[in-house]
Amino acid sequence: MISFGMTEEQEIVRDTLCEFAAEAMRPIGRQCDEASAIPDDFLQTIWELGLTNTQIPAEYGGGGELRSPITNAILLEELAYGDATLALAALAPNPFVNAVLDHGSDAQKQKYLPLFCTERFHTAALALLEPGPVAEPLRPRTVAEPKGQGFVISGAKSFVVMGDRASHFLVFARSEDRVDAFFVARDAEGLSISEPELNMGLRGLTTVSIELERVEVGPEDRLGGDAGCDVVCLVNNGRAALGAALVGLSRAVLEYCIPYSKDRVAFDEEIAKKQSIAFRLAEMHIECEAMRNLVWQAASHLERGHDATRAARFVRTYVNEKSMWIADNGIQVLGGHGFIREHPVEMWFRNARTLSVLEGTVAL
Repeated sequence: MISFGMTEEQEIVRDTLCEFAAEAMRPIGRQCDEASAIPDDFLQTIWELGLTNTQIPAEYGGGGELRSPITNAILLEELAYGDATLALAALAPNPFVNAVLDHGSDAQKQKYLPLFCTERFHTAALALLEPGPVAEPLRPRTVAEPKGQGFVISGAKSFVVMGDRASHFLVFARSEDRVDAFFVARDAEGLSISEPELNMGLRGLTTVSIELERVEVGPEDRLGGDAGCDVVCLVNNGRAALGAALVGLSRAVLEYCIPYSKDRVAFDEEIAKKQSIAFRLAEMHIECEAMRNLVWQAASHLERGHDATRAARFVRTYVNEKSMWIADNGIQVLGGHGFIREHPVEMWFRNARTLSVLEGTVAL
């Protein structure tokens, strides 16, 4: 029998983070959007919850208790329900950490994982997306040319999350007839980091562009060493994670619109009683459930070590489209108030738009 129920541990995670999101994230979401910055004390607070440390086995200094794609999807949904910007900031180190855990050599695990087991917030970034009208993560224009035993990397990357404070970058580049990922230190010669980018949504989340002008790396800097890594698997993990964040954001829109529609009176009647509004809210709820189902299916494939490419593509296409539909309908329910900063729906609309293009175009 197929069960969609959560384990007791997952229910505890969900309830704990739901409470944290409501008390610590939702109240400062607008402030971070207006200031285009996230307070350092929030990053430290979320770091102390151990959402990164518990991904890492004890042998590298971590807790090693929460290594589960399904559980991660649950916690990311809850955090994004509070605020998607803060959720991505809170878990910014995790894509790098998970890439090392899943594909790194023993030496790479020994070198990089202890960096994330300290008492202070620490982050590193994936450099996946590239500037330009077409950006396909599995077809990068950035090139890694062989040089001796190592490589020389040339190219550019954009929308690097929290790259302004990252100690290392995991750069995706075309290496002969395949795509690999390479560790590049922040102070590497030939690497330049731009000023923070100006984005429509997720404004509190600092993103930067980086340029690599013949940056030299050694053979030990290729993720996975001589064996390389499965870049498709890395992309699938990212798609499942972004899908979970969009589910949380969409749920926030829906749960804000329902009480609003019951309080808002037009022509002597609550607008929730009008069929056009009631049916719209019902369809938004249906889509939230469908989106979550797709995300959990992809996470389930990843957790069992199966090929999640097909499931992740469904997440990438369907969830991106429907989350924008839900955000747009949230504005429609509020009418003119949907564009007023007094209500968070306009901010959530901008966040949904930015999240849905975070990986670039769909690589079919």
